[in-house]
Amino acid sequence: MAEATPLEILKSAILLEMRGKAFYQNAADTAAHDSVKAFFQIMADEEREHIQMLGEQYKAYKANNAFTPGSYLAENHQAVANKVMGAEVKAKITGAGYEAAAISAAMLMEERAIALYAGRAEATEDAEEKALYTWLADWEREHLAFLADIDAELKDKIWDDNSFWPM
Repeated sequence: MAEATPLEILKSAILLEMRGKAFYQNAADTAAHDSVKAFFQIMADEEREHIQMLGEQYKAYKANNAFTPGSYLAENHQAVANKVMGAEVKAKITGAGYEAAAISAAMLMEERAIALYAGRAEATEDAEEKALYTWLADWEREHLAFLADIDAELKDKIWDDNSFWPM
């Protein structure tokens, strides 16, 4: 199997982010509580930013056969992730409801994004491409970490609410 070209990887990345945005937007639109809506909306907005940035890289690579240095490297994405974390969001998500299922599905999407981005960062010799995909992989790892934290708390809540813990 031939190695994917940079443009093919960018197309895959854009599609992955578009699907993530659609998923998070749907979760935001159907969430029952404002804090949960805000959580999913922030996630959708971040995916939109990734789509825009990847689209710009696609255009640059197609025109010049080179990635452009990204201003994205200066952004503090941890601050964005920390805005959405909070006891209120965790408390408002029902452990066995749609929003909890959305968290679980989102974790799988984030894992897929990490695999794509980290794999490409490792495979490329291009410094700008490596920087782009390393940055994206790190961003998605932060998403996965706080989604996993929410998921773990929801599991504990279900176990506590249903007295599943051994005596």
